[in-house]
Amino acid sequence: MWWWLATPVALTRAPIDDAAKLECVSYAPFRNEQTPHDPTLIVKPEQIAEDLVELAKVSKCIRTYSIDNGLDKVPELASRVGLKVLLGVWLGRDRAKNAQLCDIAISLAKDHPGTVAALIVGSEVLLRGDMTVGDLRQTIQSVKPRVNVPVTYADVWEFWLRYREVGADVDFVTAHFLPYWEDVPPRAEDAAAHVDDIRKQVVAAFPGKEILIGETGWPSYGRMRDGALASRVNQARFVSQILERARQDNFRVNFFEAYDEPWKRRWEGTVGGYWGLFDGTERKLKYPAGVAISNYPFWKLQMAGGLLLCVGVFAVGLLMPKRRPSAAPLSSWAAVAISASASGILLGISVDKMLHESYGIGGWLLQGFMLMAAVAAPLLSTYALMSGRALPAFLEVLGPPKGLTPFFMSNMLGVTLIVTTLLAAQTALSLIFDARWRDFPFAALTMAVVPFWTLAFLNGPKSGERPLSEAVFAGLFALAAVYVVFNEGFENWQAMWTGAVYLLLASALWRARTPATA
Repeated sequence: MWWWLATPVALTRAPIDDAAKLECVSYAPFRNEQTPHDPTLIVKPEQIAEDLVELAKVSKCIRTYSIDNGLDKVPELASRVGLKVLLGVWLGRDRAKNAQLCDIAISLAKDHPGTVAALIVGSEVLLRGDMTVGDLRQTIQSVKPRVNVPVTYADVWEFWLRYREVGADVDFVTAHFLPYWEDVPPRAEDAAAHVDDIRKQVVAAFPGKEILIGETGWPSYGRMRDGALASRVNQARFVSQILERARQDNFRVNFFEAYDEPWKRRWEGTVGGYWGLFDGTERKLKYPAGVAISNYPFWKLQMAGGLLLCVGVFAVGLLMPKRRPSAAPLSSWAAVAISASASGILLGISVDKMLHESYGIGGWLLQGFMLMAAVAAPLLSTYALMSGRALPAFLEVLGPPKGLTPFFMSNMLGVTLIVTTLLAAQTALSLIFDARWRDFPFAALTMAVVPFWTLAFLNGPKSGERPLSEAVFAGLFALAAVYVVFNEGFENWQAMWTGAVYLLLASALWRARTPATA
C-alpha cells in the first residue's frame, strides 16, 4: 500500500526550472509566529533579503500586498538582486490610512523607478466589502497622475466581471483565479483548463486591456473541497500546466505564492498555510527541477512505523490465546488482521496529518490525543478480543464504583473508547457548524474505530440495557455522517470516508449494553 501511495510522479514540464524563470510570484516575509495582524511587527530587512536572494533564482518579479510591517524595504532589497516588484497597497475601511499608504507607495515608485514595475492599488477590497466601487475608483484615479508606472487593481475574476467600470481606471486588469476556492471547484487535473477558460471570458470583457493573472495556485496540504484534492503532486501538476498554457497563449502569470505562510492556518484552516512554492519552515523549493514528486517524500519511515505497529498488534494476538479457555476462532484472527492492516497502513498518514494540521496548543493537543488513541485502540482491542472480553460501556469506566470493570486492560480500553468518542464528536460538530476550514480526521479515526467495531460485533454483550450516553453519541455520529457526505458532495472521498467511519463508530456504540451489576 505504501509503495502505491508514495509512487512518484514525473511531470512533462518541471514546475520550477532555473533555465526558465517564473514571470512573477506573490511574496510575504512572515515566518513561524509572525503575522501581519500584529501592528507592532517590523520584519527585519535581513530576513527579507535572505528570501529575495532565493526568489531571484526562480522568478523575474515579486508581488507584494502591503508596505506595512517592514515591507517598505522590499523595493530597495529587490533592486540588489535584480527582481522587479509589483508593489501592492493594502486598502481598507480607514480612508486616512489608505491615503497615507498611497503616498508612501508613490514615493517608493519614484525612488526605485527601475525596480517598481507597477502599483497594485488595493487587493480584493470589493470582495471583502471594505470599499464601495466609487471610493475605489476615486482612489485609483488619485494615484495614477502621480506616478510614471502602470497602475492596476486586483480582485477575483467574478468581481471584475461584476464591476467592469473599474477597467477604465487601470492600465491593466489584475484578476485572481484560485480554482480550489471556486464555489464548485474543479479537480486538480482540470484546474488549469478551468482557469484558462475563465481568463478568456475576462479577456473578452475588457478588450484592449492586458489581463494579468494576479493570483493562481493550488495548495499542497489541507482538506478536499468536492473533487479538489490538496496535495504536493496536484500543486506541482497545476503549476506545470498553467506555465505551459501561459507559454502557448503568451499571457503573464503571478503565482500565489512564494512561501508557505503558517499564520494563515488560524484564519483559513490547514489549507491556508500551504500555497507556497517554497517550504515555509526550511525556506527550500518544494519541487526542484529533475526530481520526481511524491505526496509522501518520507514514505519509507512512515511505512516502517506502520509495520512495527502491525507486528505489535499480531504479537498481542499471539500472546493472548494462552489466557483464554479455548482457542480463538478464525473470525477473531480475521478481525486482528483487519485492525493490524488498517493501523499499519494509516499510521504514517495519521502522523503526517498531525504534523501538518496541528496549529496552536489546542490543535496539537487534539491531534496528539487522537493519534495516541489511534495507536492504543488496535493493541487494546486485540487484547480484549483474544481474551474473550467485550468493549466496556462508559459506565464501567466512569460510573458508580460497584459497576466499574475490575480489569486494568479493560479499563484502559474503555478510556481509549471515551477519548475517541469525544474527539470524534468534536470533529463531527466542527464539520457541521464550521465546515469550510475543517480537516477530515479519516486516518487516525479509522485506526481507532475499526478495532472497536470488530470487538463490539464479535465480543458484544448478550444482555443488559442500552446506555443513554452511547445511544446519544451513536445518534450524533449517524446524523453527522449523513450531513457531512451530502454537504461536501459525493466527489469528496475524504468526506465519504469520514462519514463511513462515523457510521462504524455509531454502530459500535449502539451495541453497547450496561452490565446487570452496574
